[in-house]
Amino acid sequence: MILVVEDDDAIATGLALNLRLAGHTSVIARDGDEAIAQVNANDFDLILLDINLPRRNGLEVLQHLRDSDNIVPVIVLSARDGEFDKVAALKLGADDYVTKPFALAELLARIEAVLRRAQAARSAEIQVVAPPANEGDQFEFDGVAVDAVQRTVVRAGQQVKLTHLEFELLLFFVRNPSQVFSRNRLLTLVWGQSAGSARTVDNFVGQLRKRLESDPEAPEHFVTVRGSGYRFDP
Repeated sequence: MILVVEDDDAIATGLALNLRLAGHTSVIARDGDEAIAQVNANDFDLILLDINLPRRNGLEVLQHLRDSDNIVPVIVLSARDGEFDKVAALKLGADDYVTKPFALAELLARIEAVLRRAQAARSAEIQVVAPPANEGDQFEFDGVAVDAVQRTVVRAGQQVKLTHLEFELLLFFVRNPSQVFSRNRLLTLVWGQSAGSARTVDNFVGQLRKRLESDPEAPEHFVTVRGSGYRFDP
């Protein structure tokens, strides 16, 4: 099922009709708040998300989804062809970006491509069960204390609040130090059956750097290995 988030009635109904003709079911949301409500109530395979929306714009909706650990594939639609919007959308975890006016055949092809990638990722995944936490499952690095039992992170005496998936990624790193993992491998091992865009990993690593590195722009612990992925150095 595809969620169409578009406040222009003609575009929204036209997209819904053509998606139905292409074999997809769809739901329409007319503004950003309705989009979030629909996502909370339904499990979508993909979201077509306009940027210019009433109440909450598309970038705010996308950021809300990613901050909530929702990595449903998203194709952003925008009448603006500016580089800023495109870069911002991709950095927030969008899987593709299409500028209006668009050719319907091209958009449908992009939708099928994103859905195929998501399906291939799910099919290739191996569900990995993390070892159960025990009383000794505690880690420290550079003034940061991670407790897997209590699911707490303390830095310099102050508790650091992480989302569920941010903590899961951190826990995976501290349990597997000095090893290089590709983005796709991290999606498999940490996200399990909910894998999405590899850019999602970049966003989550960026959040860990911002919260736990002394200098997020020059990270010492969550290290990028060019062409390979990421490595955690205690």
